[in-house]
Amino acid sequence: PAPIIGHLYILKQPITQTFAKLADRFGPVLSLRFGSRPVLMVSSPSTAEECLIKNDVAFCNRPSGFLAGKYLGYGYTSLTWAPYGPHWRNLRRISAVEILSSHRVQLLSGIRADEVRMLVLRLISAAGDGDRAVEMKPAMFDLTMNVMTRMIFGKRYYGMEGEEEAKRFREIVAGTFRLFNEICIGDMVPYLRWLDWRKEKRFKRFKEEREILMRELMEEHRRKMKEVSDEDDGESKDQRPLIQVLLKLQESEPEYYKDEIILGIMLVSISPSLSWAHEYLTKTMGGKKIQILLD
Repeated sequence: PAPIIGHLYILKQPITQTFAKLADRFGPVLSLRFGSRPVLMVSSPSTAEECLIKNDVAFCNRPSGFLAGKYLGYGYTSLTWAPYGPHWRNLRRISAVEILSSHRVQLLSGIRADEVRMLVLRLISAAGDGDRAVEMKPAMFDLTMNVMTRMIFGKRYYGMEGEEEAKRFREIVAGTFRLFNEICIGDMVPYLRWLDWRKEKRFKRFKEEREILMRELMEEHRRKMKEVSDEDDGESKDQRPLIQVLLKLQESEPEYYKDEIILGIMLVSISPSLSWAHEYLTKTMGGKKIQILLD
């Protein structure tokens, strides 16, 4: 490794191809150093299973000292950045039960069906008489995001071009993606953090802008919950959006479910991981397969 920067000089885009070439040359397990941070790269199914399943507790902690974790992860308290322990396990439980469980997915199947129906109508309208090509990538991304935002906030924000709140939300999501990919020298070489002072200002400003919108949404749902009692609510408790579930938990445990914790749980669900689904739909599956499914 080079002095100070370690192996950072070998990282070139696309990063996945760079790692693949390293694995082909040096083997499935490789020790690297990015600045002052030691990195273990594994690239075979057996070694990945050894690290992530058999020895998952030993590898489950997240690194600290990243601007993204400090500002986007609310001081390393969100699911993405929190260290392994009771707090992380509770966040994981909430995500598993309220978002990812088969029971929850089945209950909210109407949302998915509704969004797919609107997507098909949108594609038919855009295609006209069938002689115009339709860009599938943004359409599939909008579908994925609308399903998630309706599950979490009870609203759809994509394909709503004229609405100010939808525009603000899309800007927040785009900004989150952009900052997560921001390269900060201080993340890898902590004593050079002072070089990132402009980037840190951007992180702070973005965090404030994001919190304004999220707190407005929280207050809106607090008002709705006060206006409609559980007995009079025509909507099943199980079909409430995640934000109302979390606000209900806050009423019973306000010392734990602070606003920052709730914000972190909601925002980590609208995370760059959605872009992986996006890439899977548009690249891994391929446009022809998507067309067959729509047909």
